[in-house]
Amino acid sequence: MSERLGEGKAGDTLLALGFGYVAQALGRRLAAQGVQVLGTNRAGRDGALAFDGTIGPALEAAAASATVVLISIPPDADGCPAARAFATDPAKLPAARWIGYLSTTGVYGDLGGRWAFEWSPRAPTSDIAARRVRAEDQWLARGAHVFRLPGIYGPGRSAFDRLRAGDAQRIVKPGQVFSRAHVEDIAAALAASIARPNPGRAYNVCDDEPAPPQDVITHAAQMLGVTPPPEIAYDKADLSPMARRFYQDSKRVANARLKAELGWRPAFPSYREGLAAILDAEHGAESRR
Repeated sequence: MSERLGEGKAGDTLLALGFGYVAQALGRRLAAQGVQVLGTNRAGRDGALAFDGTIGPALEAAAASATVVLISIPPDADGCPAARAFATDPAKLPAARWIGYLSTTGVYGDLGGRWAFEWSPRAPTSDIAARRVRAEDQWLARGAHVFRLPGIYGPGRSAFDRLRAGDAQRIVKPGQVFSRAHVEDIAAALAASIARPNPGRAYNVCDDEPAPPQDVITHAAQMLGVTPPPEIAYDKADLSPMARRFYQDSKRVANARLKAELGWRPAFPSYREGLAAILDAEHGAESRR
């Protein structure tokens, strides 16, 4: 790619197949640079294009002009529905010069707290993560970039929200650590890749400080000036099957490749900076009311 799409070349179009939390953050960033932003959801609500696994006329027209394509649709048992619709036929995305697929660090499975690098074997411990592996392979075969994301947080989706809703828990499992990423750091990483594409490359996107989940809740409670919820031992916690899967894997995720190849640095290198920025923004919004 000769042009730097991240600098807002006139005529560029982002097509986000699945216009969720991360895709919207990237859309805001690119729209500020003059890029047209189009997104999909299953029913075509709220001004989005409809995509339920089949390509309708409106989506077909949008795909024909899309130069940047981001996929964040959850996989099913056969991999990525968007891959089946688009990836097997390059003619369906004729103008695409950059394609990115949002995956998960869950593809690495349980490493007992050890570091996960992009070249680490993928060894998923759940069916959901195994589906992500299949989806990754489908898009890598199409020359897409794969971004493996850990726990995502940001405004409206943080420990503050769980504390305020009364459903935050400090579950303690000895040795358990997770990596995280602020949504704006993820958007910045995607923009950096768009500006410097390397088709078929996988990147871990995460902060610099993996940490036990209970530490995040404790810190957020202190920032709000509230009493943190009591600690609960993992083996005594009342967890849904989905929540229990969350604690099944323990790993530290390395972001060195992203830094070295794309010059990316997290604006929020740990949950402390990220939570502080969220709270500062909330206070600023209140003062403007």
